[in-house]
Amino acid sequence: MNSERKTSKRLLSLDALRGFTIAGMILVNVPGSWNHVYPLLRHAKFNGLTLADLVFPFFLFIVGASIVLALGKRLGQNVPKRKIVGKIVYRTVLIFIIGLFLNWMSAHFTFPLRVAGVLQRIALCYLAGSLLFIYASQTVQIIIGLVLLLGYWILTMFIPVPGHGVVFSPEMNWTAWVDGKLLPGSMYFETWDPEGILSTLPAIVTTLLGMWATLLVKKFEKYFRKSLALLIFGGALLIAGLLLSSSFPLNKNVWSSSYVLVTAGLASMLWSFMIYLMDQKGWVRWAKPGMVFGANAITAYILHYLLYYPLGYINFGSGSLQSHFMDVFSGFLPQNLASLLWAVVYVVVCYIPVWLMYRKKVFVKI
Repeated sequence: MNSERKTSKRLLSLDALRGFTIAGMILVNVPGSWNHVYPLLRHAKFNGLTLADLVFPFFLFIVGASIVLALGKRLGQNVPKRKIVGKIVYRTVLIFIIGLFLNWMSAHFTFPLRVAGVLQRIALCYLAGSLLFIYASQTVQIIIGLVLLLGYWILTMFIPVPGHGVVFSPEMNWTAWVDGKLLPGSMYFETWDPEGILSTLPAIVTTLLGMWATLLVKKFEKYFRKSLALLIFGGALLIAGLLLSSSFPLNKNVWSSSYVLVTAGLASMLWSFMIYLMDQKGWVRWAKPGMVFGANAITAYILHYLLYYPLGYINFGSGSLQSHFMDVFSGFLPQNLASLLWAVVYVVVCYIPVWLMYRKKVFVKI
């Protein structure tokens, strides 16, 4: 395909990256048994980085990319900022409320309700990124991003937690202390939440990095140059994050500053590779499942929650479909492999309705 197609052409690579990320989220969320999960598909207990730890920051990075493409288009059409902001606030509230409902459903509709969550963090990062894109220059955005990352590093690793001293452990750290004081409702862990209040601030920077990567992409017309620029940008972030990790460990649980840089760097580099394959070379057939999932990403994510109970909790005879599956396949497969196979089947089950929606050109925009 022509490598000089204009930026106005839709970046198929971004759609596919979004879809594969959602598929990855589903895959790591629904193993056949939590007692039998390959280490790479299990979140690090505290410090460390696994494949499972990449999917959420990748999605926030893509949220940032989508902000630039969607809001940039509307601003270019001279849509009043007040009207754009109204839509942003509406979407933020809707996503947050859906997240609350999914939390409530996960708790079997009992209280106290967990307020923090994945969709809630996505909503807040989307709101912050969108408002900064509309009202702040890129220079101001970069200053804010640096202040958040450096300030978070200094606070977490050098300033004493009240009553505990300088401490950074699963039992106590600044994010846990703030969550314990300010976060309403229940928490994911007993004393803190991985999607809590303080750790949402560096997560906003993940979204900003997705925005800056996309602004960089838009500077070039040739796809090869887009890809190369992203590769350099991602490599620089990766190196910076690895250097910082010696002082502030890679940690999804508190969304450490090094984690922000490393994961955004990896997301940039992967997007660079996909731009080269899909947008420049035109090799798109292999990525069709990602494009299908990406076209209705939030729908697929919500669907995987809604299916969890009929597949995993409602008994058919002596157990649920999930337990029957594990009983059968664990008989002749390693249990970790049987557990992974269930997760793959689950992803396929979620894929079927969004594939039908894709074929009928039904795209649910929340």
